[in-house]
Amino acid sequence: MQALWMVLGAFLFASMGVCIKLASAHFNAAELVFYRGLIGLVLTWLLARSQQVSLSTRYPGMHAWRSLIGVSALGAWFYAIGQLPLATAMTLNYMSSVWIAAFFVGGALLAWRPSAATPRPALQGPLVLTVLAGFAGVVMMLRPSLDHNQMFAGLVGLLSGMASAFAYMQVVALSRVGEPETRTVFFFAVGSAVAGAAAMLVVGASPWPGLPALWLLPLGLFATGGQLCMTRAYASAKTQRGTLVVANLQYSGIVFASIYSVALFGDRLPLIAWAGMALIVGSGITATVLRARTAPRTPAEEH
Repeated sequence: MQALWMVLGAFLFASMGVCIKLASAHFNAAELVFYRGLIGLVLTWLLARSQQVSLSTRYPGMHAWRSLIGVSALGAWFYAIGQLPLATAMTLNYMSSVWIAAFFVGGALLAWRPSAATPRPALQGPLVLTVLAGFAGVVMMLRPSLDHNQMFAGLVGLLSGMASAFAYMQVVALSRVGEPETRTVFFFAVGSAVAGAAAMLVVGASPWPGLPALWLLPLGLFATGGQLCMTRAYASAKTQRGTLVVANLQYSGIVFASIYSVALFGDRLPLIAWAGMALIVGSGITATVLRARTAPRTPAEEH
């Protein structure tokens, strides 16, 4: 069942991407972040109430920092989805696992202080190769598949994956101090709504489009439903092997997004771009496996 929950969550996130793609013709990224947060806020508040989970916290600073990073990732991702083929934007955001591996290697080297008592940490050869393979996949996707006017959006999409990795590390920190997942998701929704509203004061709000605004409702529903399904999948995985299966099935979201991209939007990517996408997925799966050996039972990544 945990595998089915993860596949369902990945499908819902890909479906959210479709709603963002369609709504981005009428709303800017700040507005999409605001409405995604507002709807998620209401839904997670109702869920917390039904679960009798208190929303008061002893770690407001950690939640604020997590929300700041997470909202930055969300805004960048929403912008990339609006400007790029859906499959490309989704894949760039799923680079977060590769970024986490890069942070793991770089952090170990930066923390080392030369001395006779502390030998240099191992270079983690498999992780280094995984990171290099992931970035090779990015080059294969971006150079042949994007026009010059889309390159900026591609870089923004890549940065969304990096920011997602930072946000994930903060989620891990919150889980280690005992914060329940529902509370973490709730405060992230609050941060999204507040940050989106503040950004709208700067960039402005779009004219209300009427009927197309209905895309905002499934956007929030799919986003919240996808996160809850992923959380349920990880909670149902009782062994490390089960956790690894669940973690790697999140990449089925790229498959769903690719189907949507071709079937609904008529996107046509060259063969080398598809090969780059496969390389990113493979490196992400490898990074997840290697990370699980050193940090098992960590919470789900968000997309």
